Amino acid sequence: MKPLPRRLGYGEEATLVEHLGELRTRIVVSLLALIIGVSVAWAFHGDLLHWLEQVLPANRRKLVTFSVAEPFVTSMWLSIYAGLVLALPVVLYQVWSFLAPAFDFRTQRVVVGLVGFATALAAVGVIFGRYVVLPAAVHFLTDFDKHLYTIQIRARDFISFSVMVLVAVTVVFELPIFILALVRIGLLSSRKLRRNRRIGYALMAVLAVALPGVDPVTTTLEMIPLMILYEGSIWLAVLADQRAGVRPSEASTISE
Repeated sequence: MKPLPRRLGYGEEATLVEHLGELRTRIVVSLLALIIGVSVAWAFHGDLLHWLEQVLPANRRKLVTFSVAEPFVTSMWLSIYAGLVLALPVVLYQVWSFLAPAFDFRTQRVVVGLVGFATALAAVGVIFGRYVVLPAAVHFLTDFDKHLYTIQIRARDFISFSVMVLVAVTVVFELPIFILALVRIGLLSSRKLRRNRRIGYALMAVLAVALPGVDPVTTTLEMIPLMILYEGSIWLAVLADQRAGVRPSEASTISE
């Protein structure tokens, strides 16, 4: 059995054939991680579905299907979504291990720190989406004009909607990483962010409207953390400038 690819050191030379061989092996490892993730998710897809169903009103937790293959296909898609989440750390590690030798050790430490921070934010985003945004959105939508309709919830549509909301909220919680990256490469500075705070808040409102969500409840619950995270990002940028030894006047000059 071929061993796992060795991670090259910074500046270490390798031939094109060696690079291609490493890339192939890392792709294989990523695909194996995805297959294992989907298999684990399939083994627990009933628990996953029950976990999502809990956001529905008690009298609507029995989802319906309308075709012979739909139960299997729906469960498979749920397992694929969950498997992607389970395999993502391995896939990202393989991508980073392939690219890391191109960066010096200081940059590698910064990237690792940002990845850890991004992972923590993503976990908080999933929890916030599942226990705050999704229940509120589902209750609003299923109770809307309920006296006019006989409401039955299709399993496929419910899972698609749930995944869409969770992904959107997770993306919202990654906002600080995006802003810190722009500060890091010099396109933004803490002073510029503070000076244009009102414009930033307006952009956050536009972003909340543009994110997936067909109802005002979902949009509002996405907008609130966007505003909070944007303000937090400003002060994280201030801290980043201070740690880099950049004075406010210098940061303003660089960004402009």
